[in-house]
Amino acid sequence: MTIESADLVVIGAGPAGMACALRAASLGLKVLVMDENALPGGQIYRSVSNSPLPDPARLGADYTDGAELVKQFRASSVSYWPDTLVWQVSQSLDISFTRRNGTAASGQIHAKALVIANGAYERPFPVPGWTLPGVMGVGAAQTLVKSAGLLPNVPTVLAGSGPLLYLFAWQLIRAGRPPVAILETTPATNYRSALKHLPAALRSPGYLLKGMKLLRAIKKARVAHIRNISELAIEGAERVERISYCSGGQPATLAAGLVLLHQGVVPNVQLTRSIGCTHDWDEAQLCWRPRTDGWGETSVPNVFTAGDGAGIGGAIGARISGEGVALAVAHRVGALNTESFSEQAALLGRRRSQDSRVRPFLDALYRPSAPFRRPSDQTIVCRCEEITAGEIRQMARLGCVGPNQTKSFSRCGMGPCQGRLCGLIVSELLAEQNGQRMSETGYYNIRPPIKPVSLGDLAVSYIPDENAAKPTEWLPK
Repeated sequence: MTIESADLVVIGAGPAGMACALRAASLGLKVLVMDENALPGGQIYRSVSNSPLPDPARLGADYTDGAELVKQFRASSVSYWPDTLVWQVSQSLDISFTRRNGTAASGQIHAKALVIANGAYERPFPVPGWTLPGVMGVGAAQTLVKSAGLLPNVPTVLAGSGPLLYLFAWQLIRAGRPPVAILETTPATNYRSALKHLPAALRSPGYLLKGMKLLRAIKKARVAHIRNISELAIEGAERVERISYCSGGQPATLAAGLVLLHQGVVPNVQLTRSIGCTHDWDEAQLCWRPRTDGWGETSVPNVFTAGDGAGIGGAIGARISGEGVALAVAHRVGALNTESFSEQAALLGRRRSQDSRVRPFLDALYRPSAPFRRPSDQTIVCRCEEITAGEIRQMARLGCVGPNQTKSFSRCGMGPCQGRLCGLIVSELLAEQNGQRMSETGYYNIRPPIKPVSLGDLAVSYIPDENAAKPTEWLPK
């Protein structure tokens, strides 16, 4: 395989990756962005430049505001490789990838500095029946709306907690397909815990006002909003037929053809873990995050993270984070002198401080309750291998003290998702059963390829065509 090089390689073309690439390119760096999706935008701005929806504005300004960023990105000097899966990165920053625009083939490129901006994914929400056809994550359903214009055509129930729950309910209402109900699992005690963070959040009231607007729209649309849900179970013979729940101690059941679950998002740390970056348990956000310095550099030299992959901060925070990493890299390679770096960093710091004031309030308010993170024994937690929570607890009683041992006991975490859907749950179950802290229990060892790659893909390599008009055009070897 041919190894080319770049000053800065960015993995991910979401808000953090695009902002980072644009800022770095403006400072004179040779930048390459590799992204698994066909279009730039990540999840929040997915397909915003080529929306299948008749009126994308119905999804709200948070979505359409990304169109200008995407436009700037595509008009810039940044080299952009869509449909590119990065499946291995060495500590010497040799990046193995497979490009799938047309004929799939694989190759390798060397980076002087690497920014991992691959975002977040939905926190697993294991409840009885969550593996039935007709159950999805809210984020997955939103992806279908943004990328394919697909809307629910059956009675839909949203269940869980977090701002995305309200946002997607509002988007469905605006699209003329309101949900039947919202079953909110936010514990009442969370409101008291969040109260101490309210004064800081009020100093940046935009997020709170936005949330109030969504709630008013949900109420006006007469969507049932049932709070204080303590139990959930999804039922049906061949697919979803109903969802049962308990609210305020009273059991009830709703008919449903589609159930959308959500209890927040967590950083996507598969790639940073596979490289060998040190990770810490974040008790406030109940997730693992790469250990970084003030500018996003991990424990592996010249490997940086930006955006939600470094800790959940939202789209605006991701853009600020990406710009900060670009400044740090440009300063390190001498493209930005110390005086300019200090001035620009100070401006960025003020923007970051303003945007992040609401985060402790949101983290406390929408902290998922323990029963929904550590489910009952009969609930499947590893969907790939069909391992239940009870089996994980039994492994702990047999002496299993860490999630990597569960692979030997049961293949849990060895399926196609490589632990994305079960990793947090398994670690939390083991920690609880063994009386350990999460930092003691740890997480799966992630080994490449971090996503499935076919032998056919690996059998064909890319070499650059020196006469190509665009840097994204390649010829098979």
